[in-house]
Amino acid sequence: MTDLPRKAVARTARLASLPLGIAGRATIGLGKRLGGAPAEAVVVEMQQRTAEQLFRVLGELKGGAMKVGQAMSIFEAALPEELAGPYRATLTQLQDAAPPMSPSVVHSVLAQEMGPRWRAEFESFDDNPAASASIGQVHRAVWKDGREVAVKLQYPGAGDALRADLRQVGWAARMFAGWIPGIDLPPLVEELQARVGEELDYRLEAEAQSRFHERYAGDPDFVVPAVVAQTGTVLVGEWVESSSSLARLIAEGDQEERDRYGEMYVRFLFSGPMRAGMLHSDPHPGNYRILPDGRLGVVDYGAVARTPDGFPASMGRTLGIAVSGDYDEVERNLRAEGFIKPHIEVDTDALRDYLEPFVEPARSERFRFSRAWMRSQFSRLNDPRQPGFTTQLKLNLPPSYLLIHRVWLGGIGVLSQLEAEAPFHALLREWLPGFAEAVD
Repeated sequence: MTDLPRKAVARTARLASLPLGIAGRATIGLGKRLGGAPAEAVVVEMQQRTAEQLFRVLGELKGGAMKVGQAMSIFEAALPEELAGPYRATLTQLQDAAPPMSPSVVHSVLAQEMGPRWRAEFESFDDNPAASASIGQVHRAVWKDGREVAVKLQYPGAGDALRADLRQVGWAARMFAGWIPGIDLPPLVEELQARVGEELDYRLEAEAQSRFHERYAGDPDFVVPAVVAQTGTVLVGEWVESSSSLARLIAEGDQEERDRYGEMYVRFLFSGPMRAGMLHSDPHPGNYRILPDGRLGVVDYGAVARTPDGFPASMGRTLGIAVSGDYDEVERNLRAEGFIKPHIEVDTDALRDYLEPFVEPARSERFRFSRAWMRSQFSRLNDPRQPGFTTQLKLNLPPSYLLIHRVWLGGIGVLSQLEAEAPFHALLREWLPGFAEAVD
């Protein structure tokens, strides 16, 4: 076992240090400004130190703290370079790893979930984890029928820790609001809190994974591992033998690989609602594994949006109208869907400015995503002098769009980290109902 803080009191103390650290830096910053230091230089220094503390604390804890860190990591491309540069390695690491459970704890979990003769279910079982994440870890094993399998185990007490952490981080997030440019942390934490029950129930995950496996069976580009067995906190699935992941491509892939797998990544996200009736809703790149034969293996179905009719047709129609430039009609569509409440007034030029990060990639046949592009978009939207700044405060996000919005933003973040070029427009025509008709 590691010596990282595990007890509730220790975890709470670490999380509570976040807002206290901000308050202390704000006091120091005020002193420096009174002492004559340029205001811009003071703000940049405070942002850097705040980001450093945030990423360090979230990276050292499991449960909800690390889950927030993982969710934030896909937006790394939006951070200004002076913030992203020093912490890029830390953020990337959050996408792939967490400290492991000891073998004795692993055996105890398996005995509790699968019975005292759990070893009879396996020909072999590797006590060393192959991967670990926010609420569980994965072990490689051979099932009793000879298949290589991945055994996903939930940390004991993960449910209570996850809920407690998210409450604490939610409190800290309100203090962090505005200190990490380009990342609106409070809504991100709220969305994670709303989904916590589903992610803790491996039966629901097994159901979603089985559905994707069935619908993508035999696909030339994608592999979804079959579910072999499951309980509430143990999930056994076929092993996906991978040589790399999208997270690794972000760090060291060449441009041809980035473009190829960036396009495949988008195609899988967009095709899920129509093919499987579900949207894979955890878009961070560690879930996308590159197989030796060139296919893309997709794992971790703990977070899905159920879309039995595919993406909402109004979504594609509205985006297509935005591409054509009729923002009066865009506003009418957004009002009809509940994005703009009846008593709210919105300037159409400001609406155009706010929606540009979503519309620009859909406008051309091929679009090159990049960190520079994403930083410019988020910087503009966080600039009070720009027309789109106040628009985000006026818009309402209907519950049915919560996960869609998260995946869409997260996907743009990953594509920008990959610096990938993709035929975004053609993919939208193929998989987003209503888009082609509105554009044509």
